Amino acid sequence: MKKITRKKHLEMKLQQIPTHPKPKVGLEQYTTPAVIASDLVWNAFSLGDIENRNVIDLGCGTGVFAIASALMGAASSVGVDIDEDSINLARDIGDRLDVDSVEFIVGDICDFDDGSNADTVFQNPPFGSQRNADSGQDLKFVQKAIDLNPHVLYSFHMASTQDFLIGYYEGNGLEITHIFRYKFPIPKIYDFHTKEKQDVDVIVIRAILK
Repeated sequence: MKKITRKKHLEMKLQQIPTHPKPKVGLEQYTTPAVIASDLVWNAFSLGDIENRNVIDLGCGTGVFAIASALMGAASSVGVDIDEDSINLARDIGDRLDVDSVEFIVGDICDFDDGSNADTVFQNPPFGSQRNADSGQDLKFVQKAIDLNPHVLYSFHMASTQDFLIGYYEGNGLEITHIFRYKFPIPKIYDFHTKEKQDVDVIVIRAILK
């Protein structure tokens, strides 16, 4: 597999990853668009967080961050998701793109243990964009990431919770180095959606363990 050297080429590769095949409302499954995933992974690569690093994608869905990291030269890349349908699709697309050094695991992220082998963790958890969402799911992901003891964490959250999150991260021994901002498109995939698409303001926090 030839490593990608241009951001646009990475985005084009990621555009081949399909959305969740059977999105489940309880899991708040919204696929990260290729334009957002490629921008974030390219920034992570530029900061030295991808190449020759052990990368974990928690709640990986169809595997966009795990696959992108492998394409950018990660030493290893592991995607974990509780949804078997998504993992099966992630495996298929990984094979189709001829991506090696990537592994996908079906399981609850709370039960995942990599043996403290993680350098970089990506996660796009349920961040409460839908009505009646189980608030605090993203914080469960943050706590799991801390348990894995990586060097660096990239985590998606609602932009409206930024002030609270800064205090939460710092109170849990994390140093925030960057905050990336995106308009995240929420498509009409569930019965309660009334718009064909709605853009939600999200942030991605890059934090390192002190």
